[in-house]
Amino acid sequence: MNKAAIKNFAVEARKKLIASVKDKAGRIGITKENITEALSKGEGYAVFSTHIGIETTLMGKELKQRENLVNRIQGKTYEFVMEEAAYTWFNRIIAVRFMEVNDYLPSRIRVLSSESKGKFEPDIVTQAPKIDLKLAQSEIEEIISLKEKSEQDRLFRKLFIKQCNELGEVLPELFEDTSKYDKDYTEILLDISYTHEDGVIRDLLKINEEDFLEAVEIIGWMYQYYNTESKDETFALLKQNVKITKERIPAATQLFTPDWIVRYMVENSLGRLWLEGHPNNILRAGWKYYLDEAAQEPEVITQLEKIRSEYNNLNPEEIKLIDPCMGSGHILVYAFEVLMQIYESCGYTQRDAARLIVEKNVYGLDIDDRAYQLAYFAVMMKGRKYDRRFLTKGITPNLCSVQESNSLTSIERGAGQLNFNNIHKTTANYLIQAFKDAKEYGSIINIEERDYDGLFLYIEELQSKGPNNLLMSMWLNNISNIMPALIKQAKIMTQKYDTVVTNPPYMGGSGMGAKLSEYVKKNYPASKSDLFAIFIEKGLEMAKRDAYNCMVTMQSWMFLSSYEDMRTKIITNKTINNLMHMENMVMGIAFGTAVTVFKNSKLPRYKGTYNYIRLNDIANDKPKEFPIKENRFSHVNSDHFLKIPGIPIAYWVSNNLINNYKTGKLMGEIAKPRQGMATCDNNRFLRRWYEVNNSKLGFNCSSIEECKNKSEKWFPYNKGGSFRKWFGNNEYVINWENDGLEVKQYAVQLYKSVTRTIKNIQFYFKEGITYTFISSSKFGVRYSPKGFIFDVAGSTVFVNSDIQKYILAFMISKITKIYLDALNPTLNFQVGDIKNVPIIIRKENKPQIAQIDRLAEQNIRISKTDWDSFETSWDFENHPLIKWQDDSGKLKKSLDNWQNFTEKQFIQLKANEEELNRIFIEIYGLQDELTPEVEDEDVTFRKADLSRDICSFISYAVGCMFGRYSLNEDGLVYAGGEWKNSKYATYAPDKDNIISITDEEYFDDDIIARFVNFVKVVYGEGTLEENLDFIANALDNKGSTSREAIRNYFLMDFYKDHVKTYQKRPIYWLFDGGKENGFKALIYLHRYDEDTVGRVRADYLHKTQAAIENAIAHCDVVLGSNAPASDKANAVKQKEKLVKQLAETRIYDQAIAHIAHRQISLDLDDGVKLNYAKFQGIEVASEGKKSFKVDLLGKI
Repeated sequence: MNKAAIKNFAVEARKKLIASVKDKAGRIGITKENITEALSKGEGYAVFSTHIGIETTLMGKELKQRENLVNRIQGKTYEFVMEEAAYTWFNRIIAVRFMEVNDYLPSRIRVLSSESKGKFEPDIVTQAPKIDLKLAQSEIEEIISLKEKSEQDRLFRKLFIKQCNELGEVLPELFEDTSKYDKDYTEILLDISYTHEDGVIRDLLKINEEDFLEAVEIIGWMYQYYNTESKDETFALLKQNVKITKERIPAATQLFTPDWIVRYMVENSLGRLWLEGHPNNILRAGWKYYLDEAAQEPEVITQLEKIRSEYNNLNPEEIKLIDPCMGSGHILVYAFEVLMQIYESCGYTQRDAARLIVEKNVYGLDIDDRAYQLAYFAVMMKGRKYDRRFLTKGITPNLCSVQESNSLTSIERGAGQLNFNNIHKTTANYLIQAFKDAKEYGSIINIEERDYDGLFLYIEELQSKGPNNLLMSMWLNNISNIMPALIKQAKIMTQKYDTVVTNPPYMGGSGMGAKLSEYVKKNYPASKSDLFAIFIEKGLEMAKRDAYNCMVTMQSWMFLSSYEDMRTKIITNKTINNLMHMENMVMGIAFGTAVTVFKNSKLPRYKGTYNYIRLNDIANDKPKEFPIKENRFSHVNSDHFLKIPGIPIAYWVSNNLINNYKTGKLMGEIAKPRQGMATCDNNRFLRRWYEVNNSKLGFNCSSIEECKNKSEKWFPYNKGGSFRKWFGNNEYVINWENDGLEVKQYAVQLYKSVTRTIKNIQFYFKEGITYTFISSSKFGVRYSPKGFIFDVAGSTVFVNSDIQKYILAFMISKITKIYLDALNPTLNFQVGDIKNVPIIIRKENKPQIAQIDRLAEQNIRISKTDWDSFETSWDFENHPLIKWQDDSGKLKKSLDNWQNFTEKQFIQLKANEEELNRIFIEIYGLQDELTPEVEDEDVTFRKADLSRDICSFISYAVGCMFGRYSLNEDGLVYAGGEWKNSKYATYAPDKDNIISITDEEYFDDDIIARFVNFVKVVYGEGTLEENLDFIANALDNKGSTSREAIRNYFLMDFYKDHVKTYQKRPIYWLFDGGKENGFKALIYLHRYDEDTVGRVRADYLHKTQAAIENAIAHCDVVLGSNAPASDKANAVKQKEKLVKQLAETRIYDQAIAHIAHRQISLDLDDGVKLNYAKFQGIEVASEGKKSFKVDLLGKI
């Protein structure tokens, strides 16, 4: 099945159909903004203005259709009705296509295509009027007339509508007769064409016919993909804190279940139910995803035999299966197949079985009318597959689209005149109340058992007798369409089932509307966090005792603390028969999922069957093999989970891991893992440390009290970061001036509370162990020295200093990750999970503890050295290629020395980590489960890298050119504050804080000249050319000489590298004239003043323009001389470039002049992002031309 083609079609079809119905509505004077009144009218006709500025005349039937359309829009909304009409025709088009390909159409004539290959005209158009469609004489005459006029598309639409209306006789829930008074407005909005090459019909025919052959699965994919844009819109709104309305719930939660998962679900629930009472090797052999039960203990076998003795008496007609979130019916369709096999094994004919399955066995509910239509169609098509006359037998499936009672009022006043039976009146009123806003809640509504059959018969009796007064007549008219549907869905909801199977909606509490949120909190307190969890609970309520409830859901219920009460309830009172755990993306979604088969009773000591599916186990949309024994395949008694704190469904955890909880203590008992703060506006309160004035940075505070006496504004802030161990990721600072006054005031403004978001203040600035909260697979833990405040994403563990290194080393070891994967294998490492990791510290392990402390201390030192070797560390002192130089004066030798050092450090760090793993594996008794080896990629130490280190050397050189660094003093020399020339004796920085970058050697003090001089000062003049060659080769930039290659690096790549290194918060800003490279100049942010831009313009841009003009003049001299042809050709090419550059600089000059005259001042506290924007998007206007915008600085 080509799902890409199906998706493209469905997404585009929705766009085209909606556009089409809106256009048709506009052509009869109906738009979103206006419904026009008739310009004139007469007997049986009316004239309306249209959205395209002409008039249209409607007569007879069309006039009535327009009236009904207007009424529908006024009862709903314009957008709702347009969407409704579009999906109505989409469903019918898809259904007709399925039926014609499978030869299920009663007429046996294709409606959308032709049996003849290469023929686009549908057979129904070709053969009309000689077709079996019960055509009236007037219709035959119209068809002949349309053919004579060659109005092929009008003829096609007429025949398509006629076919749909006739299909309404056998499939009334999908093909409702559009000629009915309340539905015929959809006809007037239909505008499909088979002649348009880019129309919906032609697009549909591009999908391979084989994908439609008996594969009702295609209906589900069509439904999901049709909703793609609506789903995206819904989640975009959710990001803006717009809750998901009941109209959007289907689109937001629709997720089509892959076929192999549906098979697993049905085979291990419905199939298991049957085989437990009726063992059958032939049936079992045909069910590929059925998992045999684990070997059980004798007492469990005794309990099972008692239950299964009751199943022995079960006959197929008694089985009841429901999908309470049926969507397009995929699960019901496969359940149909399994039931057919069961019936046939009992001797039933396929015809009888098909009828019995639909009438007695399968039930379904959904809140989406569209999904219901498709599920209804899918089930009826299964029946048609096994019985050619199935559609003519008047069989109605037990399926419902949940309807609301909002249009009905309770039978209270006037009940005497109605002469209404009190018992039935009470039941009717109950349904009216229970199903108010029912599409908010769907099948999770709790419905009482009442005499619904009695109510239904009573209403039928009243209707047959006819109303005896006006009130009765009005009441009967009001309820005739709604009450039967309410009764049907109530009966389905109150019935108990042998098997409940579904893929429920996934929607967290934060996305729920107010009504739904209130309802689930009241009725499902243990599972209220997400709709899928609520459906697990509801499914168990719907199931008979000892019956099966099978759901495919997010994995989060298995691990998150918010579901602990739910897990406890399930493990204590129910039995997990099977659980198939699936990795991210196995179902095509970016989170883990699980299929669980629950038995609705508790079987003590029962061993369930668990297995795991990884993404790379899937090929061609199904597992390569099943089950995969190496993937955590296990048989586990669910009571096993009660021994683990938080009761996670950690089915793969060994007894040894669990026994360590008895031996040790919980982390939360000996340490204080604490969640960090949420600023609620990081852009406002956080900065990268290098953005702000260095004199405003406050380091090394040890407590809140000490910080209160500090005058600084910005303080170190742990915010998690990328995977890194032992030390580092110290990048952010927070505005904690005046004891965090601004942050606290903002929290109070938002939540009327400081501590709701600013948590654990008493731990701020204390030494601790920080870790990265979010990670795809690895756990990054680091030592955090005193002086830090910490974020939610950089939560921190505080522990006594005597065991701090031990806890740090343990958290970095393999052991901790094993426990965290069991406690919560999601993307987030919660504080609660950290608290529940067992810590073993025994007196007999004292020598090992001493060794752990020593190794941990060494690892912190190695990692800190690595972190501080790069200029983005605030403790950076000197560039490694300068630090590791020797007397040779050769840069290559410096790199070799640096490489040798980092290699040794890397090897030592890796060896230490492996030794720590070995020690902890021994302490925790896990020698049979873990090995101490550490992969190179998991050693977070940066070895020497030629390209990276040469680029960072150039960056350091630029820092020295601007005075940020000095060859006479280690560390950061100037980043605001007082400037001292005395600190730069060896290499003098640029005086005016502007360094030009040109593509030609126009000036003797441009950045290339300065860089060459820097290399000469550092390494000596004797090795200068050799060192420049070494640099140029490492850069791999174009250039015939080393200087030219280095120039090209500065021109093309330096700023991109700088922006990347400083994570889009550059401290050197590039004034950039544009893509022609006519003008570029760097400045240092921390030396900027109000005159800087003026100097850039007057002293550098204008001088560059003059240099370009001189170069153009030189080209003209060459062109006018007797120079060789090759020289003249080069001069032509050079002049073309220079002319473009000069033109570009003149436009740039206009833009920079605006800013230069304004003398903009910068407040470094505002951060790079805000300050940078002041120089971008400068509007330039030329007389007689449209204005345009120019960015003064390079894009970041």
